[in-house]
Amino acid sequence: MQTIGDFLTWSSDFFEHSDIYYGHGTDNPWDEAVMLVLYVLKLPASNDSSLLQQKLTDEQKQTLVALAQERVETRTPVPYLTNEAWFAGERYYVTEDVLIPRSPLAETIQDSLQPWLGSMQPQKILDLCTGSGCLAILCAKQFPAAQIVAADISPEALEIAAHNIELHNCVNRVKPVLSDLFSGLAGQKFDVILSNPPYVAQEEMDELPAEYKHEPELALASGVDGLDLTREILRQAIDHLNEGGLLIVEVGYSWHTLSELYPQIPFTWLEFSFGGEGVFLLTYDQLREIKI
Repeated sequence: MQTIGDFLTWSSDFFEHSDIYYGHGTDNPWDEAVMLVLYVLKLPASNDSSLLQQKLTDEQKQTLVALAQERVETRTPVPYLTNEAWFAGERYYVTEDVLIPRSPLAETIQDSLQPWLGSMQPQKILDLCTGSGCLAILCAKQFPAAQIVAADISPEALEIAAHNIELHNCVNRVKPVLSDLFSGLAGQKFDVILSNPPYVAQEEMDELPAEYKHEPELALASGVDGLDLTREILRQAIDHLNEGGLLIVEVGYSWHTLSELYPQIPFTWLEFSFGGEGVFLLTYDQLREIKI
């Protein structure tokens, strides 16, 4: 094993013949290996094939092999091994105190929430259950006139979010706030409320691959049907949304259950070009009519 290409070939085969599960930013063994290379060699995400011929030092080889072995033996997702995750093309710092960023909401934000936002220029945006702060930071970059509140119940998660806010030069734009859903946001209203709350049902929690056991249960589990927090968001969001505003919430695979439980609610289910499902949108006027 002399070059980056050699390591990628070896580790891809090693991962392929293991029982690891993908789903934390990658979906195949090659990309898992690439993430390790980017971390160890401190490389940018954009590289061409000429990089494959780059020689590895003995120290780099030892580090890469050790990380690959730890990935397989402990079933730890690569972002937790490296403390870095890639989201919307940029690096974020992560630990096991936060979910690894992977929300399809990135695509919606990068599309400036169109066509649903229309001509509105949001002045204040809430990222509820912010975790690493990735969605809040992405909003700050996409909507330069907006102030962003990044709220979470976990002090540890907010420390990670604060680190990422500083890393992405958004300290003057994004404010981390300790809040159990809306409890720490009394009197505040927003033009847009985004949320990727816990939404995994208990039965699904019991069956998750080992990789997900490294993520904080607080950020995954949400009662028997996975919708405990979503119901609270639906009940309370209207009190924190300005007229003409939008509520956008990710509920993942629980979207089927949500639709069946509340057929009277006119959810708009967003579609994504790059994969993902289970994100609904409701307008201020629609929320006013909701009774749960």
